Amino acid sequence: MVGLDPRSPNAGLRLLREVREKHGDLCLIGVSSAPSEQLVLLAFRAGATDYLPHPACGQELIERVLRHCGDTGAEASGDSLVGESDEMMQIRASIENVAASDSNVLITGETGTGKELVARLIHGRSARAGKPLVCINCAAIPDSLFESELFGYERGAFTGAHASTPGKMEAGNGGTVFLDEIGELSPYAQVRLLRVLEEKSIQRLGARKPIALNIRVVVATNRDLDRLAMEDKFRRDLYFRLNVGRIHMPRLRDRKSDIPILVNYYLTELNRQFGSHVEGVQPEVMETLLTYEWPGNIRELRNLLEAVFISRPKSQITVVDLPSWFHNRHPGHSVRPSEQDRLLTALYATNWNKSKAAGQLKWSRMTLYRKLAKYGLDRNPQSDL
Repeated sequence: MVGLDPRSPNAGLRLLREVREKHGDLCLIGVSSAPSEQLVLLAFRAGATDYLPHPACGQELIERVLRHCGDTGAEASGDSLVGESDEMMQIRASIENVAASDSNVLITGETGTGKELVARLIHGRSARAGKPLVCINCAAIPDSLFESELFGYERGAFTGAHASTPGKMEAGNGGTVFLDEIGELSPYAQVRLLRVLEEKSIQRLGARKPIALNIRVVVATNRDLDRLAMEDKFRRDLYFRLNVGRIHMPRLRDRKSDIPILVNYYLTELNRQFGSHVEGVQPEVMETLLTYEWPGNIRELRNLLEAVFISRPKSQITVVDLPSWFHNRHPGHSVRPSEQDRLLTALYATNWNKSKAAGQLKWSRMTLYRKLAKYGLDRNPQSDL
């Protein structure tokens, strides 16, 4: 653990950087008596693995250390955010701040950006971590089943109700309820959900008495809920209830510097899953990945690599290994790589050796350092993997 004095944090941040440079795989937890979003962000940028308020609960500290420094199965199963871009550093800081409160949270972002993962991280870092996390896909529940699914029912409430059954919200009592695709709720369902949030209770179908509810609500949507609410296409009162804590997940094409890290991360996961020994991708493949727009975001990247593994690639993934549907979406020579894409490709091809990368790009070392600073790549993101 490294203490960070909110009044003068430079010494703690410097210590974090020094330890991280010498020990890339060490678990470093920053602690502060008065954490701010900016301080949390600086701690992650300096190399912190996690962040805790001081004084930290002993049990929570043990759980955090085990999570980051023990069995790596959690990472392989996708229970961690991957990426070292400024955008992801900001997301990590926001998660820590939001998790410390008990307010409702709205997570926004395109499909495939990792909204459910953020919801799980918020729950896992909150005071409710030892309680249930119940995930509900709002788009999959028709109005006719909304109340029975979410609130439950008593025996005899309707034909086929042979036994009393708790609903999903009751199952999450004491913990967190994650409502995915909240923007797909019908007006009827919005009214019912709003009443639950206002009264903090539910009533099973066929029951006479309400059941007190102690839950934290986290919701996610890939729709523009701000615009829908202002255009009266989503209840404003419900919107204002949900839009307290707010986290926006960036598109993959807006944080391309994370693509090499994500590729290495998923190669490790897929090697374990398929029993393979793929060491990496050829520079031409990395350049292709960096110039693609990724409409399906991280989920699409992961699915692409899994499709490659099905065909059993050799030690290095080549352009030929990429599936035909990807070639059809992204013809190899139709897109001119940007300067940042060329820089990332060179760094990846040289294992982040700056001298070799500069030579490959035919730049001077000073030019390379200026470009690294320009694109926020002046720290080797692969060193933390």
